[in-house]
Amino acid sequence: MWTLLTMQPLALLLLLMMQPLQFIILKNFGDFTDEKLEEFEDYLGDIHSPGPAKPPTKDTFLRRIIIDPGRPLTDSAYCTEEIKMKNVHDNFSCVREHFFLQIAYEDLQKTCKNLNVPCKNGVKKCHRSKEVIEGVYCNLTRGAKMTDCEYDSFYRQGYVLITCRWQNNIQEIVPVYVDDIMALDNDVKANIYHNAKK
Repeated sequence: MWTLLTMQPLALLLLLMMQPLQFIILKNFGDFTDEKLEEFEDYLGDIHSPGPAKPPTKDTFLRRIIIDPGRPLTDSAYCTEEIKMKNVHDNFSCVREHFFLQIAYEDLQKTCKNLNVPCKNGVKKCHRSKEVIEGVYCNLTRGAKMTDCEYDSFYRQGYVLITCRWQNNIQEIVPVYVDDIMALDNDVKANIYHNAKK
């Protein structure tokens, strides 16, 4: 007579303790370094974890927020394409809003040493950049899960509000979240343009 495997507690426990097949295949047949394999395992753990996500790291911030010059920031499809390219999501769900900044990471990191100022929600935990930064604000218009996400793209130029935290493994204060790009009014833009021409 046949019995279900789940009716046997020891057999079920042994089955649950088995290593997932994708890791066995990667270790035996993949040309991955130990570092890349560990990064992949962490990535899968983040995706499938039911609890809160790990706080962003310097590498995550660099990959998801900082952009290189070259592509026009005024492109209407900027956000939809870049968010897919940079794999920006929250457990495969679309993020409601996102910012891309065109600045060297080291320059933005200096902002973490500036005094605390109120964030958009009024809580005084943000740091404001001292220089004007160009960027793109992305606002979700359609979709709920990755690959279906569509965004409106808005070019912004202004002072950036960021939050920062200490990252133990590199012993540095790092930016972790862009709260807003405070758009400049026309008087300030004209003054900056005038001073740049001198």
